[in-house]
Amino acid sequence: MTAKQVHVAVGVIVRNQQVFVCKRAESAHQGGLWEFPGGKIEERESPEQALSRELLEEVDITVKRAAPLLNLSHDYSDKSVHLHVFKVTLFKGTATGKEGQPHEWRDVSALDEQDFPAANKSIINLLKQQL
Repeated sequence: MTAKQVHVAVGVIVRNQQVFVCKRAESAHQGGLWEFPGGKIEERESPEQALSRELLEEVDITVKRAAPLLNLSHDYSDKSVHLHVFKVTLFKGTATGKEGQPHEWRDVSALDEQDFPAANKSIINLLKQQL
């Protein structure tokens, strides 16, 4: 039986040639890996609304400009996800790990897909082509 697909809003927060990434808690699904911040889209919430809510909750920024980057689905052995990925190019505040998670600005050229969940491979490849 296939697990229900979880819809997730993901923010690729861009500043110059860098993106903001956070490390997943060891206890989380795909724990210990780096990720682009975001979270589950709640019922009756658009992907854009979820993006704004999640980025404020997780990394303490208010999204001012975000554009769809790509949508992708990925099946892990224990979970199926559909990522609504946005490129965030204008925001208010200073991005930080508001929930205590390790975080950093990383050069796009230094992104290593081995450090990220498998679903992020397409995002990283696209960023390297664009920036």
